[in-house]
Amino acid sequence: MSKKDEKSQQIDEFVKINKWDGTAVKHALDDAVKSALFATRPHLKEQFGLINTRLILCTLAVGVAVMAHGWDFTHPFPESKPVLMFCVVGYFALMGILTLHTTFREKGTFAVATERMFNGEKRIWEASSDMKKYDDKYTLLLSIKDPKHLKEASSVKSCASFIDANGVVLDNYIANEVNRLYNSLAVEKKEK
Repeated sequence: MSKKDEKSQQIDEFVKINKWDGTAVKHALDDAVKSALFATRPHLKEQFGLINTRLILCTLAVGVAVMAHGWDFTHPFPESKPVLMFCVVGYFALMGILTLHTTFREKGTFAVATERMFNGEKRIWEASSDMKKYDDKYTLLLSIKDPKHLKEASSVKSCASFIDANGVVLDNYIANEVNRLYNSLAVEKKEK
């Protein structure tokens, strides 16, 4: 590979965002945290249970809506009234369950990983974040759960600490912060 190819590859790796769009900033930082968490830790295996639960609930809701449309097409309205009522109630119940799931279980969690210990114990690592709508503070929470304990470490910093003036996400600063949180949790676990 020539030096020109290496330079273009390095330029392609940078993520540039509109630094005034809070949602884009949060998602870009979440992606950078996720890649920093898994990049140097091959013993962590990513889990997709939260995302799969959300996907299943959405699929069921869409299935109920499609069933209502199909039934109403084959059996016009007066005849399909009981089925339509069931589908409407089922759809809103599924949307309520989905809302509860995303509000109380996910709580901004964007990465879940499991770690198998040498003694067979399984630990679950979760990374979640929060950033208010018109605030520049990015809150990162890293937690570890095992059968006996729940430990958490958090960091609250301005998003300007991780994004330069041109809107480029500074992956090395994010990796340093993730490593600091990860090491603080790992050291606490080893001491006990």
